[in-house]
Amino acid sequence: MLAGVIDEDVVYAAMESRDPRFDGWFYVAVATTGVYCRPSCPAVMPRRRNIRLFPSAAAAQVNGYRACRRCRPDAAPGSPEWNARGDLVARAMRLIADGLVDREGVAGLAARLGYSERQVHRLLAAEVGAGPQALARAQRAQSARTLLECTRLPISDVAFAAGFASIRQFNDTIQQIYATTPTSLRQATSASRRGDRAPARGHGGPGAVPGVIALRLSFRPPLDVPALLRHLGARAVPGIEEYAEGTYRRSLRLPHGAGVVALRAAADHVACELHLEDLRDLTAAVRRCRGLLDLNADQQAIDAFLGADPVLGPLVAARPGLRVPGHADPAELTVRAVLSRRVPAGRVRARLADLVTAHGRRLAAPVGGVTHTFPGMATLAGAGSALPPERRPTLLALAEAVAGGAILLDAGADPRHARKQLLDLPGMRPREAAYIIMRALGDPDVFIPDLNVRRALHHLRARPGRWGPWNSYATQHLWALADSLR
Repeated sequence: MLAGVIDEDVVYAAMESRDPRFDGWFYVAVATTGVYCRPSCPAVMPRRRNIRLFPSAAAAQVNGYRACRRCRPDAAPGSPEWNARGDLVARAMRLIADGLVDREGVAGLAARLGYSERQVHRLLAAEVGAGPQALARAQRAQSARTLLECTRLPISDVAFAAGFASIRQFNDTIQQIYATTPTSLRQATSASRRGDRAPARGHGGPGAVPGVIALRLSFRPPLDVPALLRHLGARAVPGIEEYAEGTYRRSLRLPHGAGVVALRAAADHVACELHLEDLRDLTAAVRRCRGLLDLNADQQAIDAFLGADPVLGPLVAARPGLRVPGHADPAELTVRAVLSRRVPAGRVRARLADLVTAHGRRLAAPVGGVTHTFPGMATLAGAGSALPPERRPTLLALAEAVAGGAILLDAGADPRHARKQLLDLPGMRPREAAYIIMRALGDPDVFIPDLNVRRALHHLRARPGRWGPWNSYATQHLWALADSLR
């Protein structure tokens, strides 16, 4: 779907079929009820003349609509448009989703993007229907709802953990968006769960663990979640990652502290359990988990495009829903990419584990085999002789550039600019830079013609096709074929 263009015929057809593929792409408000919904909402179909369309939940809220209590549109999968695009609006949306406005305000967002506050507000309002404050406010409301439903924190603590500046602001926002009070919202959730046989940990039931939040991560099917978690588990670095009995765990370095996430497959979602040192990191932690599993991808559109290609079609049919795994820690991924040059995977993991043991931060409360966070770039820049000698110049230059802010690899980075900066580092190879951009920044259009890709293409007796803007997914399919050939 094109930015700023919403075909009402497509919308109404999606609503009639309750098609979840469009959830997060746009939001449908009903003028007669004052409620906005996902396109897949199971409620009675409104008359066509009564619907109003909005490109974001915040835009619907700015126009006076409140969130539907049945379909919970504020918790829909994020729009895949922001992952596929690298322009200013997309970068701003990713930074807002990472909680930057809550931490540094609109001034911090504008400074990070290199534009004035007025220009950022104008561009966001024109394309998304709401300014940065409204978008951040909608996100704070969703974080607050999660904390109200999934913890037993006092309501005043929920307000500040979600990023609100005052209790009054918190109460007013919940009333406007959900048409209820925070206390009533929590009581309604408790009442709906009284019949549950086994309440989830962290939901406020007996035995709930402080600082632990259990929630669902939604996605657009198809997605083989167990296979994706096994893929991550097979490459796990001891100390910071662990895979056991279908659950993948890893540590997170977050703006206000550390955390550990446990991910496992469920019926129609990914079950996520977050152990956070500081609950203000909820928004950032959720965004990192979604990026790690590529949960915002419009996978049916990607598979339809690549599946029509004569070379990739059979591969897509064999592995529908194959995602591009992201990464929860760009710094960690960059070090891993540099160390992986002509080195067996097992040895790379051993080297990373040594760095974690020597320079990582030990968690105050380890979870299973996850005991540390990966060392930050400032720490690695000072490690000197402790770094592997054959990659030391590249690693030191990389660590100093990222720690000093010369190279940005966060949610708001421009992939093309970051790739050029990486290639300017001494010893950085194009394959490594491309791999970092693909996984750390989630660029969907990176083709990596390495040995494995060439082996797969040789087996298929084919050449690279015109697979943009989904070259990253094409590369994943070719890598999977190369793995199966081995």
